[in-house]
Amino acid sequence: MDRVAVKGLRARGHHGVFPREREQGQTFVVDIVLGLDTRPAASGDDLTRTAHYGIVSEEVVAIVQGEPVDLIETLAQRIADQCLKHDAVQEVEVTVHKPDAPITVPFDDVTITIVRSRE
Repeated sequence: MDRVAVKGLRARGHHGVFPREREQGQTFVVDIVLGLDTRPAASGDDLTRTAHYGIVSEEVVAIVQGEPVDLIETLAQRIADQCLKHDAVQEVEVTVHKPDAPITVPFDDVTITIVRSRE
């Protein structure tokens, strides 16, 4: 399976369990890796036979900016579900970064990574 990756998608969302996170929001960073067979697109140089990573990126940002959830696990699942709606995508790896998570000790980042595929 081939891989198409988009790293570092940034969007402001209001996800989290604390009222401050819901009210003020924060920046989330998302990496996606789409698993698909790129041979049909490559053989005909045909965008319609692959996943349009520009459109997928816009959809991911819309999810982050959209309806708040408590957990980044839920956010990652929503993103994965959307990516798998594209016919060419057979598998997706989603990493959601929450660099401004409300942690009281010094840290660089909080992430969750999930991998989902067509059933």
